[in-house]
Amino acid sequence: MEIQSRKLLNISFTSVGVMAILLMAISLVVLLFPIFMKGMGAFVFRETVENRELMLQRFGRGNREEVMADVRETEAARKPVYELMERFEEEMSKADSEFRRKYRSEYGDIKEMIGELLGPGPGDREGALIRKRYGKVRMDRALAKLDQILKVETYDYSDTSSMGKKVLKPRREIFSGTTLEPVFTILEKDINKMMKPGLKFYWRFLFDKSQDAHFFGGIWPEVLGTLYLSIGAMIFAIPFGIVAAIYLAEYAGEGRLTRLIRVSISSLAGVPSIVFGLFGLAFFINTMNISNSKSVMAGSLTLALLVLPIIIRASEEAIKSVPRGYREAAMSLGGGKWHTIISVVLPAALPGILTSIIVSLGRAAGETAPIIFTAAVSVGKPLAIWQTLSQPTPALPWSVYNLATEHEAVNEIRHVQYGMVLTLVVLVLLLNLTAIIIRKRVSKKLRR
Repeated sequence: MEIQSRKLLNISFTSVGVMAILLMAISLVVLLFPIFMKGMGAFVFRETVENRELMLQRFGRGNREEVMADVRETEAARKPVYELMERFEEEMSKADSEFRRKYRSEYGDIKEMIGELLGPGPGDREGALIRKRYGKVRMDRALAKLDQILKVETYDYSDTSSMGKKVLKPRREIFSGTTLEPVFTILEKDINKMMKPGLKFYWRFLFDKSQDAHFFGGIWPEVLGTLYLSIGAMIFAIPFGIVAAIYLAEYAGEGRLTRLIRVSISSLAGVPSIVFGLFGLAFFINTMNISNSKSVMAGSLTLALLVLPIIIRASEEAIKSVPRGYREAAMSLGGGKWHTIISVVLPAALPGILTSIIVSLGRAAGETAPIIFTAAVSVGKPLAIWQTLSQPTPALPWSVYNLATEHEAVNEIRHVQYGMVLTLVVLVLLLNLTAIIIRKRVSKKLRR
């Protein structure tokens, strides 16, 4: 090939490589930026007086005198709303049946929404669920609820040639001329006085237990469960993976059986993770009776099987890449084969082996399907270390899926979902960073 052609090819490959790296960097930014911004909403937000009262009563946090002063101030601002509602109820009781029929259903909706916004009113019975005892704890959700109170969704079908168009109609017009009409103006004008918003840095989101199915509190059980499952998987997968890699690289030779084993391991790496989950349920729980039902132990073993092919194949390649001269030099000094492998080959291959562990750790932490059947529950308490042998645990990947698809109030707890995703990404990055630092130190020590 002519020199000119080689230069052209080099430039082309370099350009494609740079473009690929840039594309990957842009994709990462596009993916991570919204996660970071929305995830931070779980930690930093505008809280209302309801949140301060909840924190005082449920967690014992905050200055009692200041919180109670805020509560009294907001109660005074809310009083006109409750008085007008009471008057309207009296008006309805004295009015004819047509009036009652016209407003009963609409007023019932408004009363319920005002209860969700401000919490139980004077004389209301306290609900059994925590969410029924407080109003909106976040100002963004309070404003969204206020918008629902002020406007009602209707559809305009006047144009018969097209689909109905959504129209937001002010509820004030519906109650025009009644004693309830001023309520909408008061709510819109005095919402800040009624909720007393303030900036909140909720770092305990990481360490608090969730309250009332993630409506309040933090995600500590999920964080701890993810750590248990990831580290548990590594405890089982690393020794078995490295021993298998040593056997294949140093003892197995290149026979037909060895090739079959390698093909099987590579195929196993491509099996969908949901299959591993079903296998874990059938084998570890139903056949081996590792635990009576789901448990961290069963989930860790299933995840270990999932990442085992990655560790075996990458470790085998790392061991094979150690120069043959290392082995010959060690054995010429009288070292046996096993002693040479332990004292010379494995330390030299350690950076490559650690790389496989880093990749596996990230995958184990982020997998959802295998733990659905073997380890994860939607809600639970933080487990002590000995409870991992027999009890299931909440975990971040499963909880993110569960909250996004099955929770009864998805929009109300959207910030929790993003907070979980952000925490999971940071957790995986930290675990990987720790492993990378260890690998770097080992490599540096080996070069000396």
